[in-house]
Amino acid sequence: MADRGLLRRLRRHAATTPGTLSIVASTVVVVGLVAGLVSVIAIRQRTDLVRDVGSFSGPLSVQAQNLYRSLSDADATAANAFLANGVEPQALRQRYLDDIAQAASALTAALRDAEGVGAARLAVIADQLPVYTGLVETARSYNRQEIPLGAAYLREASALMRQTLLPAAQELFEVEQRRLITAQRDASGFPWLVLTLGLLVLGGLVATQVLLRRRTNRIFNLGLVAATVALLVSCGWSTAALAGAAGDVSAGRGDGSTLVRILADARVAALQARADESLTLIARGGDGGAFETDFQNVLTRLTGDRGLLARARAAARNPGDRATIDEARTAADEWLAAHRTMHELTTSGRYTEAVALVTGTATDGPAGRFARLDAALTKGIAATNATFDRRTARARDALDATDVGVGLLTGLLVLGAAAGMARRIGEYR
Repeated sequence: MADRGLLRRLRRHAATTPGTLSIVASTVVVVGLVAGLVSVIAIRQRTDLVRDVGSFSGPLSVQAQNLYRSLSDADATAANAFLANGVEPQALRQRYLDDIAQAASALTAALRDAEGVGAARLAVIADQLPVYTGLVETARSYNRQEIPLGAAYLREASALMRQTLLPAAQELFEVEQRRLITAQRDASGFPWLVLTLGLLVLGGLVATQVLLRRRTNRIFNLGLVAATVALLVSCGWSTAALAGAAGDVSAGRGDGSTLVRILADARVAALQARADESLTLIARGGDGGAFETDFQNVLTRLTGDRGLLARARAAARNPGDRATIDEARTAADEWLAAHRTMHELTTSGRYTEAVALVTGTATDGPAGRFARLDAALTKGIAATNATFDRRTARARDALDATDVGVGLLTGLLVLGAAAGMARRIGEYR
């Protein structure tokens, strides 16, 4: 009976003007608090996602890319150095050592943050890289003594690189790219929930002020006006910051990481073709035909109408990026022409001249033209990585301190609404 009596008294009180205003005030305060809390949580979650893109996913993807490039270049350089009977050119020897050192450095850095499948692939590389370098050193030792067995060791080393190390590095790169793309997608969504809740609270404040005007004949309530202004500033600030950060992350994906992936694949293809070119000569017949076939297939994948360079140019939005890709395409075509000259020398029995052409440093030879291709691709990757970093930094700056500001404005909204309504309710006592 007591409970029923209490309910009746509450209903009677709710039917009065003070009771109605109390319910309205409580609703506005609670909804305002919920909207503010959701906005702060959304901003902090978006900040964490952007930070993950800029500090973990992006850098780890770059480390995976550098690891693949270093391993692939080491394989190509070792094969090219082997063509020089006896002591190899010091520049090639140093480049090979630098590649191995860079691969080890990238491997160590990636191991700190990788997990799951990525960590398992890194473990394979860490286990097999010493085996690869041991085979190369054995091949080098035999080559210095002009013992033909060295070529077999080098082919075994190259097979280990292509069948085990590079596939593991490629899988690592793909895993980290998927992780990066997922983080970018999550960080680039429009803040519909924040905007919807903000509009809901705004509608509630406007409706409350209309109700007060009808019940009290007062045009303005300073507390509610202050709450409305705080809401408009908070909603506008949070929506603009979240939408701006989303736009920068999305642009970083389109202008940066997507193009980086295509250019990285193009550079790896070029390095693989360079290794094939040297291995064709090292084989002296036998497996040489297989390496030549692989060279042609890789060059088609690189320079064909639907090849990597064509895809990169189609994806590039910046004129500077397109110019760099055009430079790479020209260098690739020139390299292919020089390679045909080498192949003609080999098939006509002029092996020594073919080796001299491949290992020579002339700017119009295979080495010089490959160097221009590699330089153009490296330049393109550096530029697009810089675009990615710049866009991510802008996204991070857009969210800086926004959660604190929105939290303070939410507090002002609640205080203004509560104070404004309390004054009107107090007039009925």
